[in-house]
Amino acid sequence: MRIIVIGCGKVGLALVEQLNSEGHDITVIDNDSNRLKSALSNLDVMTLVGDGTSYTTLVAAGVERADVVIAVMDSDETNLLCCVIAKKASNCKTVARVRNPIYNGEIDFFKRELDLGLIFNPEMTSAEEIARLFNFPNALRIDVFSNRKIELVHYKIPADSKLVGTKLMSLRSDYHCNLLVATVTRNDEVLIPGGDFVIAENDILGVVASRSEIHEFFRTFGVGTRKVSDVMIVGGGKIGYYLAHCLIDSGIHVKIIEGRRERCEFLSSGIPDADIIFGDGTDRDLLVEEGLMNTSGFAALTNIDEENILLSLFARKYAQKTITKINRINFDEVINQLDLDTIINPNTISTNLIIQYVRSLQYTMGSNIENFRKLSDQAEALEFVVTKKSEVVGIELADLKKKPNVLICCITRGDKIIIPGGHDKIEVGDRVIVIHNGSEIHNLDDIIE
Repeated sequence: MRIIVIGCGKVGLALVEQLNSEGHDITVIDNDSNRLKSALSNLDVMTLVGDGTSYTTLVAAGVERADVVIAVMDSDETNLLCCVIAKKASNCKTVARVRNPIYNGEIDFFKRELDLGLIFNPEMTSAEEIARLFNFPNALRIDVFSNRKIELVHYKIPADSKLVGTKLMSLRSDYHCNLLVATVTRNDEVLIPGGDFVIAENDILGVVASRSEIHEFFRTFGVGTRKVSDVMIVGGGKIGYYLAHCLIDSGIHVKIIEGRRERCEFLSSGIPDADIIFGDGTDRDLLVEEGLMNTSGFAALTNIDEENILLSLFARKYAQKTITKINRINFDEVINQLDLDTIINPNTISTNLIIQYVRSLQYTMGSNIENFRKLSDQAEALEFVVTKKSEVVGIELADLKKKPNVLICCITRGDKIIIPGGHDKIEVGDRVIVIHNGSEIHNLDDIIE
């Protein structure tokens, strides 16, 4: 596909790298020539120095032939204007990053009246992901599918777990668990395990099922599923704002520590049910005074990665669940060695949302990509909606000649959730969750050889 990306910041760069690796024809527009040169010198993409809101610049970038225009500049208004002009200049699809809360209630209007495509808010999406984790604090990560009916919960096995030494096949045969362990991360490698796989200490299981089935499974093996009672948030930016609303709606008490007085006043008026503390969130004495030692949840959401890491390492000694926001992923091999709980990267969330949208536009024969989650450099979880008869419809799964390292882990048929066995079949209208490791899967038919 011909894609124009406007904005070469962290999100723009990560997006261009991913889209370029998938073979798309990319043109990148940015006002800063030095940033374009330094960031994209090793990629096979076209670059153009200019203003993405300029019709002349968009024409020079080839907007009249473009399939998708993606605007990820710092300004919401700039992103919207880029997409409006691009839409008027061609028949392309558009993607705009819009983060200001004042636009939350206007997204449908923008899509309907301005004929815009995907409009996403990475801070809100990040907050929703964090809130899910505080509602199930023993999980490292929770991915949702099928309109939130299905969850992929990632859980690390401690040394004293009853699951250590258990074969996966026995979870159904001996414990009657209606779920599937779809992935196991062992020594930083994501595996798609077979029934003979034996669970070991420090394995990270990726468990797929409905929320109720997953909670029942964990309770069976002595893992707590109760949500935290209160959360301390350091950093009252956009993610902190959205997160506070999500948590309060779940009945969780929230305290926010923010170092800007004006922002504190905004938070106090916008989140009246939260406790807003004006102060330095990196001040140990302040954290102790405000009850860190007794809090059950902690989120480090400042704009400085190093501060977030140090805060979370300190809070980890006291809080049941800690969340660390990290914007830079250049040193992920170092960060992974630290004793952090769950890490949230809004840039990765943004990239995943856009990749999902682009793939849904590119591959629409027989099935549409409804959801996309990157589990590692190679492993992905994809959700397809089967829109018409394809090569996989009506065939027992045991008879499908699937590619290696491809797993059909869940089928949703109306209100029915199916953890499939060999005799199950895919039907038109189903939602199908597929996990693969190293294959190229863009359409449901791609799972077969």
